Amino acid sequence: MFSELKFPVPWGHVAAKAWGPLEGHPVLCLHGWLDNANTFDKLIPLLPRECYYVAMDFSGHGLSSHRPAGSHYHLLDYVSDVRRVAAALQWRRFTLMGHSMGGTVAGMFSFLYPEMVDKLILLENLGFLLAPEDTEAWLKSKRMVIDRLLSLEAKQQTPKARSPEAALQRLLEANRHLTAEGGAILLQRGATETPAAGSRVPHGRTVCEAPAEDPGPCSHHCSTRWTLGTTQARQQKPLCESPTGGV
Repeated sequence: MFSELKFPVPWGHVAAKAWGPLEGHPVLCLHGWLDNANTFDKLIPLLPRECYYVAMDFSGHGLSSHRPAGSHYHLLDYVSDVRRVAAALQWRRFTLMGHSMGGTVAGMFSFLYPEMVDKLILLENLGFLLAPEDTEAWLKSKRMVIDRLLSLEAKQQTPKARSPEAALQRLLEANRHLTAEGGAILLQRGATETPAAGSRVPHGRTVCEAPAEDPGPCSHHCSTRWTLGTTQARQQKPLCESPTGGV
């Protein structure tokens, strides 16, 4: 017998199926290219019964949501899927078992998060092979991309109202390389102005939405939707909202 699981992600959900006792040793199973979690249906019954096996569908596979139209499916994105599922399950240390492409993803995850993997099991796969001279760069950049992205997602809050001056100051604090002039130029197209609601905003004022911080090296994952308001609205010193936290 197995149970179906779903883990929310920004583009929908990651689906999985699980076998065994919840208190058992955790084992995360990763399928191959264009396969899905059912890859392990015949194998799991032959493995030790004291383990808790979770076989996930990578994004765009099985019952998991597809990424937005036009998005690519890179191996590193699958690694981030694994990180999300492990976080949702609250697994600090577990066994990874990967078949074919899933073995490559498992190898990459084990390389980037060695403290989280107690055993690595590869089926029809050689694992993740990296040139020694690239090791340090991978550990510094790739893991940082995933951690930064998940951190930004976790910190999403209701936008805060700010004056144009405060919005500019917030932008400059989060992007030390910007000058005040450069920040002001960016905010001209980097703010969404909408009619203000409630008594806290005087009549005739508008609300603007601006980024509170730079997503850094994961910026290719973090799109912003900004539109430019009317000249009249800008002259009336619209209030501005930041989509993430901060003062």
